[in-house]
Amino acid sequence: MQQPRHDVAIIGGGLVGASLAIALDRIGRDVALVEAAPPGAPPAVFDERNLSFAEATVHGLRALGVLQKLRAPVGPIRRIHVTRAGDFGRVVLDAAEHGREQFGQVVVARDFGQALEARLAECTHVTRYRPMRFEGTHAGDGVRTLQLRGADGVERRIDARLLVGADGTRSGVREALGIGADEHDFLQTLFVARVRAERAPDGTAYERFGPHGPTALLPRGDGHFGVVHGVPRDEADAVAALDERAFLARVQDAFGWRVGRFLSCGPRSAYPIVQVVARALVGERAALVGNAAQTLHPIGAQGFNLGLRDALTLAELIETADDPGVAALLAEHARRRRDDRAETLQFSGGLARLTANGGEGMRPLRSMAFAAIERLPALRAQLIGGALGYRGEVPRLCRGHVGQGYVGQEQA
Repeated sequence: MQQPRHDVAIIGGGLVGASLAIALDRIGRDVALVEAAPPGAPPAVFDERNLSFAEATVHGLRALGVLQKLRAPVGPIRRIHVTRAGDFGRVVLDAAEHGREQFGQVVVARDFGQALEARLAECTHVTRYRPMRFEGTHAGDGVRTLQLRGADGVERRIDARLLVGADGTRSGVREALGIGADEHDFLQTLFVARVRAERAPDGTAYERFGPHGPTALLPRGDGHFGVVHGVPRDEADAVAALDERAFLARVQDAFGWRVGRFLSCGPRSAYPIVQVVARALVGERAALVGNAAQTLHPIGAQGFNLGLRDALTLAELIETADDPGVAALLAEHARRRRDDRAETLQFSGGLARLTANGGEGMRPLRSMAFAAIERLPALRAQLIGGALGYRGEVPRLCRGHVGQGYVGQEQA
């Protein structure tokens, strides 16, 4: 039997990998999507986490026809409210003051996964290899050959002119390509849950920083809040063992009373926070996107938004290319992603370090920073641009420009 050959092989069917497959299908590219999860079993990333989609991400996903598949209501983010415990000042951003209805939307990862699956089911140029695991690759004769292994232990090989690693923080593709990564352990664990409060969400996303990590409250579309509560790593087991009442009391103490008393809490999930940054985005006939390229501290909710811009930049370049894996195209992809990636990493990592520093000498500096953001239009504009997802060279679809072969009517 002849070995299958594809234009692009994507390893990983999670948030970014599935989005890239849909983008490439819409421009008629022959795509292999290699997924560890079997049919009917969503990847582990499609859980109760609350995803904050920036405006640029909303544009891109609507153009791909994914947001139209959501069955659950989204939560609009109309205001962003930022404070730090023990410091003077605050930052409040209001979308209406900048001519927009909202900065973005909150979507539950599980609901987003279902929308991606529904959209993938409509794709006619995507071959899904599942359940399959990536085991290795080598380049030669204008293609990359991939070694895959099924759940039954049977090995198979496929060829692709371009290999894309979208397989997460501990990327097997990155390792197979010999691309190193720099790591920084924040020594924090984030607990994620759904909570109900005395006051229903009104479109405000809250970020409350403390000496041991952030506590964020995101307005969901179901009348609940999505809470993200950071704790020191050495306290994570004790926090995980708390009953519902004790956990809510802890979050209340960290967050305050801006939405009244917390009344109830859904199941909790815990995620250790380690920043992992690949030292290169491309290799021979290969590219990394999403968490395989960079895993960020989730402060400011930048991770998926950055990863989608990775994917849509690559798809935009491939759209007009005869060969999606040529060195010049991949070099241009790395160039286009450079500024956005660097600025977003600097923002998320720097903010996490600054706000977690409990030294008394940092308090007046942070208070001055809050005041400067409130008073200086240039600083506010930079912060708002990042919140909307506009950093560096933004992919066309994220700007709301819908080209031939894409669906949607969003305008910038």
